[in-house]
Amino acid sequence: MRRGLALLAGLTVQAAAAQETFPARPPEPPPVLGAPAEPAVPTSRLPERVTGVPGTWDLSRDGTPFRCVMTLAIDSGAAGRKLFFPAGCRRALPITATVAGWLYTEGGLRLVDKDVRPLLVFTRRPDQGSLVARAENGVVYSFVPLDIAAMRPAEPGTATAETPAVPDPASPPVSRPESAPVAAADASRPEPGLYALDRYRDRDVCRLDLGAAASVRILPGCRDNGIEVFDPVAWSFATGRLTLKAKRGHTFGLVPNGDGGWRRDPETGTTFVLRRVVP
Repeated sequence: MRRGLALLAGLTVQAAAAQETFPARPPEPPPVLGAPAEPAVPTSRLPERVTGVPGTWDLSRDGTPFRCVMTLAIDSGAAGRKLFFPAGCRRALPITATVAGWLYTEGGLRLVDKDVRPLLVFTRRPDQGSLVARAENGVVYSFVPLDIAAMRPAEPGTATAETPAVPDPASPPVSRPESAPVAAADASRPEPGLYALDRYRDRDVCRLDLGAAASVRILPGCRDNGIEVFDPVAWSFATGRLTLKAKRGHTFGLVPNGDGGWRRDPETGTTFVLRRVVP
């Protein structure tokens, strides 16, 4: 009897030790069915290097209709690289009276004065469609690319960082999609005639006469300072894009808005829409 009790006590001690040495495993977490998708990063049309900057840009003061269309050149000048803009810009945006050049350093675009001192240091907006800068007096400015090197496709046969100029003979031939018919791109060609300009919520702030000979004339009574500063004198149409050209050579493009009118491309900054007016 005593031997049986001792054996039973030994088994109880061993069971207790086993429980202390090997605790019960915690319950398994439920399986993850799918990780949340990462937010999409907007596609940028802004330059990644200095060679993508040259072209036409739209400088505007946020919250106002005042603007200036600038041409940024790749050539070096007395203060950074050269830029050009109409004299009327100094009236629309007084800060341009001291702008003497531009620089692209550390991935950022700057407008500088004659002593190469930064006046506006631009950074990218979250939408990746425009640049923004705050002047020393707290005024905020937007800089929107209208027609710059970074937005233009590489010409056939031109070497780029991503595409070699001469294909590797050892590589297999690559089939390329056929080009769309030219007639399809010209289906929305604008008709010469009278067009009204809408800006912000204001409609018909100015009227433009697009002539049959590709001329442009601003009609009397225009109330839009921006288009008067730009001063368009000619228009053209190619591959679905309407281009207005200023007297001093600046250009900006418009694309169909799906409502019979034309909106500025890219659709950033101040709203700019041209719509046909039937006399």
